[in-house]
Amino acid sequence: MTNPPIVLLHGLATSAQRTWGETGWSDLLADAGRTVVAIDVPGHGGTPPLEDWSTLEDWVDREIIERCGDVPLDAIGFSLGARILLVLASRRPDRFGRLILAGAGANLFRHDDTGALAAEMSSADLDEHPMARHFLGLADASGTDPESVRALLRRRQPPLDDDALRAIQSDVLLVMGTDDFAGPAHPLAERLSTVRTVELRGVDHFATPKAMGFLDAGLAHLGA
Repeated sequence: MTNPPIVLLHGLATSAQRTWGETGWSDLLADAGRTVVAIDVPGHGGTPPLEDWSTLEDWVDREIIERCGDVPLDAIGFSLGARILLVLASRRPDRFGRLILAGAGANLFRHDDTGALAAEMSSADLDEHPMARHFLGLADASGTDPESVRALLRRRQPPLDDDALRAIQSDVLLVMGTDDFAGPAHPLAERLSTVRTVELRGVDHFATPKAMGFLDAGLAHLGA
């Protein structure tokens, strides 16, 4: 049986190339015979921004279908990419076979989730917020549109309620660094039906994509 395509979704203020290309993920998966579909979120990696950021998940869904067809998939998501995949997998529980999610955990259920921290801030306050400043600095270094980053920081996230998460049928690997502000992983893990967690000792949020422990666990989970 032919292995399904693997969709890769990066995090906020970076790109598919920086997250998956420069870290070796794309080459290692291709060497294992997998078809890799690395998607740049709007406003990132040269992709035009959205006029209505509430449609982000719909845009990603259409992009996946355009590039892969409406077929079963495996997928890897980091940070923002992990959250998008959770939303898509909760809408279509039968769509994703294996999911690898990194840099997403307790932050999804806190008021200070980076996707919602700026919703009620003024523009000046947003640019001075320590987490927002870090992402805007990352955007500057990666050539990402800073206005897209600001818009995503302000965006009201689509809900991820417990019933939707527990309906996900994917075999999920959840990876979290011990020094990651998004952790711990267990508030998300306990809401998923089939999940295994891997802890990366001494790894923070932004070092996760290049961590060897992430690569090793992810490739093993995919059978690559």
